[in-house]
Amino acid sequence: MFAKHYTEVPEGDTGFEGVTIRWLVSPRLGARNYAMRYFTMKKGAEIPIHHHDWEHEIFIIRGEGTITNGKEDVHVKAGDFLYVPPNEPHGYRATGETLEFLCIIPAKREAIPPEEWGE
Repeated sequence: MFAKHYTEVPEGDTGFEGVTIRWLVSPRLGARNYAMRYFTMKKGAEIPIHHHDWEHEIFIIRGEGTITNGKEDVHVKAGDFLYVPPNEPHGYRATGETLEFLCIIPAKREAIPPEEWGE
């Protein structure tokens, strides 16, 4: 078992201005099926539309934002959850002061940086 407060995990750079990531659970801890990430987006920050070969499970912890697939925009707020199927375009934009969410993805080599594999 492993337990820690999320604030004890350092924030990492995502390459997007105003967006940070904390790798809470990853193969580095021994997880072989799923990885759990904690994203923080400052007001106005965006993650552009992109897609992957893997699904995402998302739970909004704090704030408000817009999630888009390029055709439909969905307003989200604390307590909402989303499922993004594999290969579906998706993008995020923080509309409140801060948007914070958990994002669970499969533990696949192409989805997780090498340092999170403990290599």
